[in-house]
Amino acid sequence: MRQLSTPGWILRHLAAVALVAGFLALGWWQISRAVAGNTLSWAYAVEWPVFAAFVVFIWIREMRQALHQAVPTDQGPPPVDVPADSGPPADVAPAESAPRPVGAVRIGRPVRVRSVARTPATQPDDPELAAYNHYLAWLNANPHARAGDYPG
Repeated sequence: MRQLSTPGWILRHLAAVALVAGFLALGWWQISRAVAGNTLSWAYAVEWPVFAAFVVFIWIREMRQALHQAVPTDQGPPPVDVPADSGPPADVAPAESAPRPVGAVRIGRPVRVRSVARTPATQPDDPELAAYNHYLAWLNANPHARAGDYPG
């Protein structure tokens, strides 16, 4: 809980309380206008408390996240399990592997995808594709021309 009493968090608490109080006051003001006959104010009377609820939601979420990220100072960083061999990929664990300790992070090899670049010689013979490629080449050669100027 000490993490939430730092000067930065005290400012956040004060800002959240001020925003919630201001949004609820604006909602009450819109209710008084709506009762006086302004029908559009009914929508605003609902909108301002929703804004206040959103501020409370974000405030609680940020506090929980700050408390969850707090690491005790007597422990070091979590252990890292780095595979040294060129066995299975990092996302597939062998069946006979020993269970990893809680908090251990497994770092695997980067994923490599082999792809063959398609050259015009390896592309299938498609007359529509060839016509479209010719059109694109013409547009590239004539950057100031309009699409209707294409001679093909």
